[in-house]
Amino acid sequence: MANAPAVQNDVQTLAINTIKTLSMDAVEKAKSGHPGTPMGLADVAYVLFTKFVRLNPREPAWIGRDRFVLSAGHACMLQYSLLHLFGYDVTLDDLKAFRQWDSRTPGHPEFGHTVGVETTTGPLGQGISTAAGMAIAAKMLAAKFATPEFSPADHRIFVIASDGDLMEGVASEAGSLAGHLGLGNLVVLYDDNKITIEGETSLAFSEDVGRRFEAYGWHVQRVDGYDHAAIEKTIRAACEETKRPSLIVTRTHIAKDAPTKHDTAEAHGSPLGADEIAATKKAIGWPVEPTFLVPPEVRQHFTEIVSKKKVEFDRWQAGFQSWRGKHADLAKQWEELHARAVPADLEAQLLAALPPATDATRILSNKVLQKAAALVPTLCGGSADLEPSTKTRIASSGSFEAGEFGGRNFHFGIREHGMGAILNGMAVHGPWIPYGATFLIFSDYMRPPMRLAAIMKLPVIYVYTHDSIFLGEDGPTHQPIEQLAGLRSVPNLVTLRPADGPETALAWAFAVRRRTGPTALALTRQKVATLPHATPLDAATFNRGGYVLAEASSGKPALVIVATGSEVGPACEARTILEKQGVATRVVSMPSTNLFFEQPDAYRDAVLSRAAKIVAVEAAAPDSWWRVVGRDGLVIGMRRFGASAPANVLAEKFGLTGPQIAAQITTWLAGGK
Repeated sequence: MANAPAVQNDVQTLAINTIKTLSMDAVEKAKSGHPGTPMGLADVAYVLFTKFVRLNPREPAWIGRDRFVLSAGHACMLQYSLLHLFGYDVTLDDLKAFRQWDSRTPGHPEFGHTVGVETTTGPLGQGISTAAGMAIAAKMLAAKFATPEFSPADHRIFVIASDGDLMEGVASEAGSLAGHLGLGNLVVLYDDNKITIEGETSLAFSEDVGRRFEAYGWHVQRVDGYDHAAIEKTIRAACEETKRPSLIVTRTHIAKDAPTKHDTAEAHGSPLGADEIAATKKAIGWPVEPTFLVPPEVRQHFTEIVSKKKVEFDRWQAGFQSWRGKHADLAKQWEELHARAVPADLEAQLLAALPPATDATRILSNKVLQKAAALVPTLCGGSADLEPSTKTRIASSGSFEAGEFGGRNFHFGIREHGMGAILNGMAVHGPWIPYGATFLIFSDYMRPPMRLAAIMKLPVIYVYTHDSIFLGEDGPTHQPIEQLAGLRSVPNLVTLRPADGPETALAWAFAVRRRTGPTALALTRQKVATLPHATPLDAATFNRGGYVLAEASSGKPALVIVATGSEVGPACEARTILEKQGVATRVVSMPSTNLFFEQPDAYRDAVLSRAAKIVAVEAAAPDSWWRVVGRDGLVIGMRRFGASAPANVLAEKFGLTGPQIAAQITTWLAGGK
């Protein structure tokens, strides 16, 4: 064999050493990355992928495939090496371009960027928690479509998680819920290598992780990460356990076989260095040069494995086609669900579902949600123990519970962080359009998974109620101030704060239709005013993010008041007062600054009438409004935390009633502050 290792090994050992050396070489070439974990996990990953993971590199989106989540995203060269060896569209040149500009092998796995990567990971704890959502999505499909002879959703979710993943609180939230629900299709291999960036895990982590997960209701096993027979036995036992999720505590050694970096923190986040790599290769009987060596025997070995897995693929496909033939009604529903189809007249039907009287936008949202759920069967979701307040239960459906996986209502418990990650898993697995609800103030607990949803362009919906100081008596700890500005700053997250029933209906329609990223709805606790729509609001107008609600009496405004949500009503009151004072005033409702700034300059300039003075009004931090009003404009909002009092008292104390807004604008126009 050309370039043969100095010491001939059996093909399995050659394959495992290929995974190790590809990982070492790629990190060294990039002068950046994490070589130690791929080296330590190569044996475990080899057994998992060759013996268990159902895949087909020629059909990477095959619906019947098992999903693999590398929650330990820093070990991504392990996954990239496996993808290359199994024949996915990840070339040797891609491995050599690890962590470089426009490479298909970025520094952490990215969904939609590298074929074979099922979800973006890297922020620790997110991968294992997202995997719980993927397991839920599969269980929902199986509950709806499985028949005695075949299930089109019988696949498993396999995860490799690290010490860091299981230290993060989000993993505890999702792990607890996964155990409670009995997600028997979830198998997690915990890489217990006892090393983090700062040193040994004993610096800050001494708990028995296995016993913790046993307390969550998981099936827990322990295994030596280099005993192949034992690894296979434990994974098989995990796959046979169908009533509980499984955790396999896998004892490994970071940078295994490296003479001086073995079991050291230095191997976690830095290249081994040329000398250590040379010594490691010699220790395993591998030539120092050439780098990125894949022996022909190894290529042939993986080709044979893929051929065997193709037999499994063909068997599943035959079963699927037979199932389709026998159950045409289910097959039709399957196709419709996976198309995430929505009616062409969705907006009209949601508008028609509104009650005649105005109310809090959270109440109006509930009415709209019922109709949306009836029209869009992929829509499902729940609340972080706040449904009586968020009003997000689908009345026509039951709950998703242990052993009863057909319901569309979820009880996430008081676990906002875990809820956000689980929503990502449900969306990335598909075909579901999931939503999660809590108070706007607690969106802060959800920022990491929201950010990942935006990066992955997932159709997740966040329903955030109690959206301002006007939630009232609960006081400043529960009254959001800076949250709206924060949400608006996240790229690809569209934040909508509707002002009345029609805007709420169209906000839901926008969110349900959106396929390129997540959407946040900010809804009121308190009733909102009836707004003076001159003509019925339509989706084309609403989806521009801002529109003229009430025009100046002269048609040429000297003043434009821009407002959102519950402040649009008081802005209209202020307009009436100012018009009587001779100030030609236009009111613009701007439910989404994100959408508004996507519009052409001509539209934005026409709505804001740049010749006029511009004022923004929102019961929140002013930071996101200066781009709208300009440096010479005025923002009326909250520059401090709120207080505990009834909503009407807070409005008066903070100067947010219609007359007070008018008075502040009058003073400002006169040159005051």
